[in-house]
Amino acid sequence: MPPSVDPALTSPLAVIVMGVSGCGKSTLGALLAEAFDCPFLEGDSFHSAEAVEKMRGGCPLTDEDRWPWLDRLGQAVATSVVAHGVAVAACSALRHVYRERLRAAIGVPVRFILLENSRDQLLARLNNRPGHYMPASLLDSQLATLEPPLPQEGAMILTTDAPPTDLRDRALAWLR
Repeated sequence: MPPSVDPALTSPLAVIVMGVSGCGKSTLGALLAEAFDCPFLEGDSFHSAEAVEKMRGGCPLTDEDRWPWLDRLGQAVATSVVAHGVAVAACSALRHVYRERLRAAIGVPVRFILLENSRDQLLARLNNRPGHYMPASLLDSQLATLEPPLPQEGAMILTTDAPPTDLRDRALAWLR
């Protein structure tokens, strides 16, 4: 059972679990949303059909592909914060400007949790996701694009070698 979270300590708040494909964003995000008793917003669901097809075809997205996606996700997070006091989403949020775009769209305090692992571990995870549109061939482009959060962004960085529930508990302790 996850530790209880005092909503008075966290509202209003948006939590974005970020990182490259295969790092475990969705797993940790869902666990955090359960602990906060709020919906979990899967960033992949907010991509346009064209962007999904582009990635499925092995082409990395451009900033022009990402801006409308970030805006849609940011608005959904903002709506969830209004309804629940807190929102949890998974989003690669690879660059500083993407995180700033999300912050602007959300309009309440946003905390980012970057999930990291070795390239080999990430590739193994990606190759174990049959049917997902994101091919392992795009991992290197994501790693090249990733700008780790700056100290002033106040982000937490977790290496995903621990069990997801341990990562959840560490993230909850940090968010308090």
